[in-house]
Amino acid sequence: MEAVPPRARAYVACVVLAALVCLLPLSVTRTPWWTVALLAVVYAGCRYFARRTLAGPFYPVLLAAAFLLPPAAAALVPLPGVLLARAGQRPEALRRIWQAAQLVLAVGAASRAHRALGGREAVVASDFPYALVPAGAAVLAFCLVLTALDGGIRGLAERMPVHRAWPGMFTRSLAPIGVHGLAGLMMAVLWCSPYGPVAALLVLLPMCVSWWAYAQYHRERAAHQSTIRALVQAVDLKDGYTRGHSERVGRASMMIARELGMDDERVEVLRFAGILHDVGKLGVPTRLLRKDGPLTPEERRVIELHPEYGHEMVRGISFLGEARSAILHHHERLDGSGYPYGLRGTQIPESARVVAVADAFDAMTSTRSYRRARPVDAALEELKRCAGAQFDPRMVAALARALDRYGWHPAVTAEDGASAASSSPPLSSASGREEARR
Repeated sequence: MEAVPPRARAYVACVVLAALVCLLPLSVTRTPWWTVALLAVVYAGCRYFARRTLAGPFYPVLLAAAFLLPPAAAALVPLPGVLLARAGQRPEALRRIWQAAQLVLAVGAASRAHRALGGREAVVASDFPYALVPAGAAVLAFCLVLTALDGGIRGLAERMPVHRAWPGMFTRSLAPIGVHGLAGLMMAVLWCSPYGPVAALLVLLPMCVSWWAYAQYHRERAAHQSTIRALVQAVDLKDGYTRGHSERVGRASMMIARELGMDDERVEVLRFAGILHDVGKLGVPTRLLRKDGPLTPEERRVIELHPEYGHEMVRGISFLGEARSAILHHHERLDGSGYPYGLRGTQIPESARVVAVADAFDAMTSTRSYRRARPVDAALEELKRCAGAQFDPRMVAALARALDRYGWHPAVTAEDGASAASSSPPLSSASGREEARR
């Protein structure tokens, strides 16, 4: 964010002053400058490597500094790496200063917590397993300071209420920082052993390899997202009256999947299925998708081919997994009256039953050019009425529970929602336009 609010700038200034106070003891304490310099150079190199590989922050060296050095000296280690690096976003100077002050305070707090529990002596004596106790306290202090400061700047910069700025940040950060803490502890123990600093630096090699592997995964995931985004944009351009529908169906599918207790990987696949369920419309003539009047039986049959078109389009995209079958079968009905193959009951893949409920729900709660959106409660009642014949009752119940927890924010998807009619027909007697085009 280029325009930083004045109160956020004041907050940054206060954090910078606190960081300077943290560094003041350098003038009165005995500082092992060669250790500080070596760790600062290593951290700067690791930070550069981490940014180049899109792997995120790299904290083992900073935590090793917290385990080896007095608080003020340890807090000095991140400064060169942060202040000399590119921030990547504007305003760059302010962001670099903020990151430097934040890490100074976090490393200083970690070092104080570690020393307060006798961690320095435990590291020198290789006193295991006790050395894990002060190291764990240092990791907690480091994580708490980082997340508290992040939450504060987020709340002020984005004008977000305090109760929404912090939730989840600490718990999400603790596990990865804990892994970094173990690597930092190994570095510190080897540094103080007869093997010396060279052996300690070797600990970073497996960390760098794992970071590189993570970066490859990150790039592959980004490529997947780009592929899906391009397909969805193509559908939205062709079928403008349902613009945004695919994204919302993906969101509703994900809510149902989570409520059913599916694992994270499968939840993500169901999200992809919801987003891409109508990708086959790219093979349907645009004049049919945008036709104002009712569809003829022949036109309806053409539009009903879109699940098969979609399945063919994504057949070779391996990461979609069972999303491909959801794309093919999301218009099947439990009573066997759906299309394209007239499957019934459990013959319909579970993923397709999830997407079918999500698709119908968003179609009813979104304003279209020919009718107004229904209230969420009315749409749920209609889904429940059709459960058992058209929809899987488990999926309908899961959606209802998810909506109770998280709510729903329907959106206008028509190019001109103002022309919507004042009422809408029941789902079971929906027009060919409604049923085939959603």
